[in-house]
Parts: sequence; C-alpha cells; structure tokens
Amino acid sequence: MNNLDKWDWDTGIKQVADLSAWQEQFSYIEEFRASPDGESVAAIVKNEEMEFTVCRQDFGNDEPETWENGYDKVWNLRFGPDGRLSALVSDVGEWTVCTDDEAWENGYDFVWNMTIAPQDGTVAVSTQKELAYCAVNNDVPWQNSFSRLTDMVISPDAKNTAAVVETIPVLEGEIFKFRKGCYSVAVNGTPWKENFMNAWDPVFSANSSSVAATVRTSYKDYYIAVDGKTWNTSFDSAWAPLFSPAGNSVTAPVKKDGKWYLAKDGDLIWNTPYAQLWHHIYSADGKRIAAIVAPEFGKWTISVDNAPWQVTFSEYVSDPVFSPDGTSVACVFKEKGKWGIAVDGKVWKDRFDMAYPPVFSNDGMSVAAKVEMGGFYHYVLNGEILDSRYKSVEPPLFSHDSSKIMIRGLQLNDWKRDVVAINRRRI
Repeated sequence: MNNLDKWDWDTGIKQVADLSAWQEQFSYIEEFRASPDGESVAAIVKNEEMEFTVCRQDFGNDEPETWENGYDKVWNLRFGPDGRLSALVSDVGEWTVCTDDEAWENGYDFVWNMTIAPQDGTVAVSTQKELAYCAVNNDVPWQNSFSRLTDMVISPDAKNTAAVVETIPVLEGEIFKFRKGCYSVAVNGTPWKENFMNAWDPVFSANSSSVAATVRTSYKDYYIAVDGKTWNTSFDSAWAPLFSPAGNSVTAPVKKDGKWYLAKDGDLIWNTPYAQLWHHIYSADGKRIAAIVAPEFGKWTISVDNAPWQVTFSEYVSDPVFSPDGTSVACVFKEKGKWGIAVDGKVWKDRFDMAYPPVFSNDGMSVAAKVEMGGFYHYVLNGEILDSRYKSVEPPLFSHDSSKIMIRGLQLNDWKRDVVAINRRRI
C-alpha cells in the first residue's frame, strides 16, 4: 500500500503534538511511533488506573486520544500502511493482538513475531497456547498446531503464512529420533510431506504460490527445498534462500569445500570462492543480485553480480539495498568502532555512533539514512548531515517525485513532521 502521491508534500514543518502535555497526563510513556504519512504520533502509556494502553494524536487535534481499554502490558506498537495502530496486548495473563482498540477474539499464552503486511495492513503472529504452536492471520488460526514453531512469514499477497514446525515431537535427549528428521515447513498449517533434521528461513515466491527453505538431512548435508522437494545437489552449509522476482527460480548462498558461493536451483552461478557470502538481495526487476561477502577472512564488502567492491571493512556490513532502478547499492558498515554508509563502493566521509538502513529515492538519485551521534538522531542525505537533531526519529521517506524528504521526529517536546526540498543530489 503506497499512498505517497496522496500525502501533503508542501515543504515546511507541521507540529503534530506537544508531548509536554502527554508527560503531564501520563506517568509512563514509551515507543513513540509515527504514522506513514507523518500526520499522527502514538505511544504506549499508563492511564490513571495504572494500566497500559495506547495514546494517539493527529495533526490538527489539540488533545491526544487514548484507547478506552487498558491492559497488563502493551508491546510492539506499530502503524500499518493504512494508518491503523496494532500492538501485542496482555490481559489477565492472556496475549492477543489489538488494532485500533479492538482486540482479537482469540487469546494465547504467548504471542510474538507480529508481522504487518505492507500491502493492506494484514496482521499475522506466531502463537502458543497450552504448549501448542500455530500461526494466526487476522485472528484466524491454523487448523493444525505443532509442538514447536519458528520463522513465521507472511506471503506477498498477505493471504498465506508459513513457518518451520516440529512435525514429530522430539525431546532433547532423543538424538537418533532427531537424526531421522522431525522438522518441516507448514504452509497455512499444512506441513510438507517431507521431514528434515532441521529447517530454517522459509520464504514465499513473488506470486505467493511457492515456499522455499534451507534444510538439513544429515549433520553435513544441507539443501534448499522448494515446496518440500530438495535441490539435487547438497552442500556443506547454506544460508537463507530467495525467489527471483522475475520468476520461480531460487538462489541461496552455499558452502562447498570450505568456501562460499551463490547457487541457483542447485547450480553455482557465482563461481568466485568467498570466505563468507550471505544476505543476498535482488533488484526489483530480478536482473541483478547483491550480497554481503568476505573476499578473505576479516574483510567485508558488497558484491554486485559477483563483482566485489574494492573497499572492504574490518568489522561489519549489513542492510544492503538496491535503488528502485537497480543501478545502485547502498549498505551500512562498521569500521574501528564507528558506523557509516557506503554507496556503490564509495564511503560517506562521516562516522556515527550508530547508522540505520539507507533509503533510496524513487529515481535512485538520492540516498538518506537515520544515524545517531552524541545521544541524538540525525538524517544524512547524500553524504551530508542535516542540521536538525532529534530525540527520536523515524526512517526517512522520499516524495513520489524524489524532490523532497520527510522527517518525522521528536525535537525538545514537540513531535514534528518536516518536509525538506532536496537541493543536492548524489554524484
């Protein structure tokens, strides 16, 4: 769900809420969140009855509004793409999901991994009740439950969920039973017919019709399985698979003879041996692939179509992202205890206490990132630190025409929405 073109993109500052009034009204406030369009701010608070609830204030309203219902605990407050607020809530020891003050009918002993579909705001969670595990999609639980469940994901069309499940209950000491295979992947509660020693990282295809996962059939044989059927070739190890956006082919980083490669449908497509290769990503059209690699031990960088950047980093590389047109890649890195941003192998000059995932504009000509310096948050745009600093700030957003950037953050006691024109494009 992308309504960027319908939002107010006039440059200037909107004061969404004076949070000093919140501080006078509530003894406890945590987890400030801004709506996608920046016109609302919300947070978890304690009401007069010392119950946890949610407070929200929209631009143009002088007073905040609080949910009528209170809970023992509220957790993981988040806006959906449609502007609705969802959170995990606990009432008398029972957990569920609450959206805009309406709790689901079903309750559980534990609820976690709340996932909100970016298309329509569908909410899915992993649950456990009386030691039975299942996934729940918009308050509709799977018909089947399992003795264990991990790695729940939601499909691109938001209609399906998948997770790694324990199909045959196994105790910690039952090693021979474990070796025969007790785990599989369940889709909408129906497990694959095949069982494996382990399974990890299920992922849906772009059309939501297939699921792939990393599996292990023995202590040394790792495969990628697609809809329960393994590749013909096993490997010494494997990381998370991905479907190509352009079709149903599947790629994954794999280990062979002590080195890492990228494989497609069981065959190596990046033949360069790396000390490590993981977290690969596709461009939107599926024509290009980038991955975090270590050409040699202790040197990290990005490889695009098997061509590593010349620059390397000694500590950490994360969050690679393609520009929308697929021509550029940006990432976060850590070097000598400080964090930074690199784009197409060029390192921005400043270092930070923390850096967050970079964001490209729609035309790919600008890059922005949220960073932390000296206890405050800032935006960095095309390598330049913007003047304003914030106590809390959301990730950057670009306008649909890429000419402006929106900042949603807390300055002093004011939650603001600031739209800034972009004067300098990246080279």
